[in-house]
Amino acid sequence: MGKIKLECHEANHICDKSQYKEATFWEKVRLNIHLIYCRACREYTRRNTKLTKTYQDPRVNTVSKEEKADLQELLNKQLADK
Repeated sequence: MGKIKLECHEANHICDKSQYKEATFWEKVRLNIHLIYCRACREYTRRNTKLTKTYQDPRVNTVSKEEKADLQELLNKQLADK
């Protein structure tokens, strides 16, 4: 069964594995126990979860190649003026 207590780097690794549905049940249990008392890892998990949700959100829009070229031209023009 192994040890229950995790070090922070192990907890972060399990958090990452959990994000990709690769963590075992026991790893998730150990992670949740660690998150009860470790504020830094709770914050890491919160940010990781937010990043995953943002990445998987189908409403994320990208700019077209034309818009990207226009933005690049505007940026170059502003940099040249300085």
